[in-house]
Parts: sequence; C-alpha cells; structure tokens
Amino acid sequence: MEPHEPELSAVPVTAVLAALADDVRLQIVRALAEGGEAACGSFDFGISKATRSHHLKVLREAGLTRTRAAGTSRLVRLRRDEVDKLYPGLLDAVLTSRPPA
Repeated sequence: MEPHEPELSAVPVTAVLAALADDVRLQIVRALAEGGEAACGSFDFGISKATRSHHLKVLREAGLTRTRAAGTSRLVRLRRDEVDKLYPGLLDAVLTSRPPA
C-alpha cells in the first residue's frame, strides 16, 4: 500500500507552513536538503519511532516529501523542485534561518 502523497498545489499554504513550524520536522527537512534521499529509520533526533513516523507523515501530507518503498525500507526525499516552483524562496528562507542560540 502506497502512502497518500497529495499534489502540492492541492495543499493549502497554511498546511505547508504548519508542517515546517515544528523543530523536529524542520530538522528532517534540513537533513533531506543536505543529504538527499534517506531511509525513514535514519532520522534519530532523540524521539521514538512512532513520533518520527508521525512527523514524516505530516511532512508527506503537506506535500513536502515523497516516500518510496525499497524492499523492506521506506526512503524519503524532499520535493524540493516542486516546492520551489510553487513557493519560490520558501525552503531557502526556512533552511538558512537558524534558531537563536
């Protein structure tokens, strides 16, 4: 069964912004932007597997990531080109800004 991946144009911008507003999801997006496609289990931010799955689902349903099966693994990638086309500069702004120390 393939996960639900909406067309980005069908997702309200508020859902995209809400998905990017969470620190853990932002860390996942940064990791994907820097390293490309990654296995779901490779994200270790001190959270449980269930919490990680939830965050990945939120990102996927907001149209920010794509997930594909590779054997028993699930690989996730950022939909960078699609996001940049619909919301120019959004990911650049989010990925370059760092929270205050």
